[in-house]
Amino acid sequence: MSSASDTFDLTCELIRRPSITPDDATCQDLLAQRLEKLGFRIERLRFAEVDNLWARLGDSGPVLAFAGHTDVVPSGPEGQWSFPPFEPTVADGHLYGRGAADMKGSLAAFVTACERFLAHRRPNGSIALLLTSDEEGPAHNGTVKVVETLEARNEKIDWCLIGEPSSSDQVGDVIKNGRRGSLHGHLRIKGIQGHVAYPHLADNPIHRAAPALAALTDEVWDEGNEFFPATTFQVTQIHAGTGASNVIPGELSVNFNFRYCTEVTAEQLEQRVSAILDRFELRYELQWQLSGEPFLTARGALVEAAVSSIREITGQETQLSTSGGTSDGRFIAPTGAQVVELGPVNATIHKIDECVRVEDLDRLSSIYERILENLL
Repeated sequence: MSSASDTFDLTCELIRRPSITPDDATCQDLLAQRLEKLGFRIERLRFAEVDNLWARLGDSGPVLAFAGHTDVVPSGPEGQWSFPPFEPTVADGHLYGRGAADMKGSLAAFVTACERFLAHRRPNGSIALLLTSDEEGPAHNGTVKVVETLEARNEKIDWCLIGEPSSSDQVGDVIKNGRRGSLHGHLRIKGIQGHVAYPHLADNPIHRAAPALAALTDEVWDEGNEFFPATTFQVTQIHAGTGASNVIPGELSVNFNFRYCTEVTAEQLEQRVSAILDRFELRYELQWQLSGEPFLTARGALVEAAVSSIREITGQETQLSTSGGTSDGRFIAPTGAQVVELGPVNATIHKIDECVRVEDLDRLSSIYERILENLL
């Protein structure tokens, strides 16, 4: 396979490492070697089975940190891929391989942007990279633990650029300047098991729950605002029954999720759900799991640098968005850092035949370099 550029070559080297969550598969070692040559101080932070890396060049502020993850989701059935998922392959101007877009292309672009920037100048401040192998998984021992470590020693990130694949059709056409919160509910509704022929001796939790679930799905939680779409509620799993068709179940389990905006808090959503369940006089247990609070980075130094850099490199105007799922920005933004996500086109992420346009790798690296120039 012919070499297109330093960014292309480094992306291929990363794709060849099958770093399925939480296995880093030496991706961070590869990147650390490149960064050490530039003068970065490398700090490896391993928590449980998760590898993390904090690399910093400079001792003064402000600190611009590139953040990302070396782990990828499983390939799925390899026989369904047009090319082996961990053997980078170019076809029709695209580089195929698991992680090409999410997000090994961004990691390579981080490093090559730093290499070119530092070849002819020193930053007015510090450059850092925060990498984890636990973004696609539970995210318990990854970025959140690195941020806790930095906070404990009062080491602050001023600006954070996350390489998540934010773009829709062209690199830089969309950047994320915020994300919705994610709140999970695990609900158990209790009834009384019995024979279907004697329903008066049982209490069917499915029948009891149905009106309450309908009320939850019909509820308007908020109207959203100028930055966020309205909060959504989605049932993700329902389970009841013994496997026998003549038994009324004694319990119903329901899992659901809120993707919520800044118009409501997690506590308010929890209270409103309980009020609806109580209205239907259900006997239930409800456990909550908060994956992340919503965050928003207003137009400021980082957003303006990203917008102007995209315009200067690609000639296009970018759209600010808070749509999509969660990212590790939810752990970084609460420290006071400005956070944006800017990366490749996301059309094939997590799919069979994940790919990125080859020319987009250099374009992305150039945008990152220009952001360094504009901020530091």
